[in-house]
Amino acid sequence: MWHKRITLSLAVLAVLLLAACGPGTRAGLWPFRVGFGMFAGAMFAGLAATGAAIVGLALPQKRAHSWPVLLLALVMGAASAAVPLDYVRRAKTLPYINDISTDTEHPPQFSPPKEYQSHFPEIQRRGYPELRPLEVPLPPKQAFARAAGIAREYGWEITSLDEGSGKIEAVVITRWFGFVDDVVIRITPAGAGSRIDMRSKSRVGRSDVGTNARRIEEFLARMQR
Repeated sequence: MWHKRITLSLAVLAVLLLAACGPGTRAGLWPFRVGFGMFAGAMFAGLAATGAAIVGLALPQKRAHSWPVLLLALVMGAASAAVPLDYVRRAKTLPYINDISTDTEHPPQFSPPKEYQSHFPEIQRRGYPELRPLEVPLPPKQAFARAAGIAREYGWEITSLDEGSGKIEAVVITRWFGFVDDVVIRITPAGAGSRIDMRSKSRVGRSDVGTNARRIEEFLARMQR
């Protein structure tokens, strides 16, 4: 009986930690380090629940009257652990940087300027070799209007629209933890069309686990439609 209760309790704890860590951080109920600690706690509790459930299901004397609860705990624990485990996987396999630009030689500048680390270009080239500027068959004025419209559709907080210099700046709040990222879009003439460069930088953390590169790729893909 005690094995079943402990296993289910671990599974419920894992679910609660996972469900609360992001929204609580975003709402300002606790610092992001506490939220990340809860995120890690969900992983450990979920793994413990999964292991205990597997042991219980493998032992006939424990499985006989408790298999529905143990099976439920197994599903809850595994699902709760899967999310932070995927985060760990991405953190280990993706570039350990938090500032991504389509132009690594002359990255678009924020206002006020934000430092661009000298070692980022090489790391980015190894991790995201396909990331490059986009050229569209639209004159700069139309490309600028389209880019601004897409930023609004995404719900970004636009902080600067300078059509004269072809620059758009915005603040983006991540969905789960509510981290603040900065984005700048630079539009320049390219023949009869326009070249779109973009830079996305996280304010918190040293690694963005692919968030900024994914944001740029999705935005540029929208620009081509």
